[in-house]
Amino acid sequence: MQICVIPGDGIGPEVMAVATAALRALAPDMTLTEAEAGWGVFQRTGVALPAETLAAARSATAILFGAVASPSHPVPGYRSPIVELRRALDLYANIRPTTGPGVDLVVVRENTEDLYSGRERLEDDGNTAIAERVITRTASARIARTACELARSRQAAGHPGKVTIVHKANVLRLSDGLFRAVAFEVAADYPDLTFEERLVDVAAMQLAAQPQRFDVIVTTNLFGDILSDIACIHGGGLGVAASSNLGHGQALFEPVHGAAPDIAGRGIANPTAALNCVVMLLEWLGRLPAAERLRQAMAEVAADDIATPDVGGNATTREVADALLERLTTAQV
Repeated sequence: MQICVIPGDGIGPEVMAVATAALRALAPDMTLTEAEAGWGVFQRTGVALPAETLAAARSATAILFGAVASPSHPVPGYRSPIVELRRALDLYANIRPTTGPGVDLVVVRENTEDLYSGRERLEDDGNTAIAERVITRTASARIARTACELARSRQAAGHPGKVTIVHKANVLRLSDGLFRAVAFEVAADYPDLTFEERLVDVAAMQLAAQPQRFDVIVTTNLFGDILSDIACIHGGGLGVAASSNLGHGQALFEPVHGAAPDIAGRGIANPTAALNCVVMLLEWLGRLPAAERLRQAMAEVAADDIATPDVGGNATTREVADALLERLTTAQV
């Protein structure tokens, strides 16, 4: 079984080093191959996602992705490699769980279209920029069905079995109107579940103030990006949040925190989100005992107050890694 590891930029290589060490300890039978992508690669070669990296990702069972830095200003030829990977591998479902005191919810985000389709242009006068928002029936249906199947599996584990469809169809009547209509068409196939709908601004307010009212949220790409970041506040923040990008028999797992260039190279990056990616990877592969062992080891390290500064500790990334690996290597998985 082959796992493609793409460390990327900033703190990506630092946290991925911890994640891959944990994965090797838990699953020594897996083959880990490293590939490069990101802003640093683009600056060096003019390509952010090299063809060799895309080929390695295509041939792998799963991908562990660190982080990439993307400039906020237009750079000719540059496109976000994570967005390109999602599209090239058709990783259409972004799954972002959040657990915390009284909170256990999942944001299911469509991953391949919407404003992330990259269809932008400047009008001839250079004073007007236009972005095309692409919403299709096919993508809307499959993300709605993904959310419903997830809600059904969570219901079997004691969760409410409720799906909240989030949109802005009162303003975006055609694009979000199509998403909403298709989502409710799919909902008709799941009479055992409960469905509700929220306008995205209302959903954002309720997610910030009353997250316990949600179970599974399904929405479009941009709205899902924003709502999942709001949700992660209730689970410890961006430093611990992980996500999976699922397609047809393939998956990519990535921390949510980004490249964090302000702390890159200082040895204080929090590896928790990357480790949570390994937990999700192991669960996706059906290796539940290994996933639980890693989860338990992380809890033990945290209980011993071995933590990085962003969560109130004074440990380095290496100290957290050493403490974790000590627990993994002395325990029988």
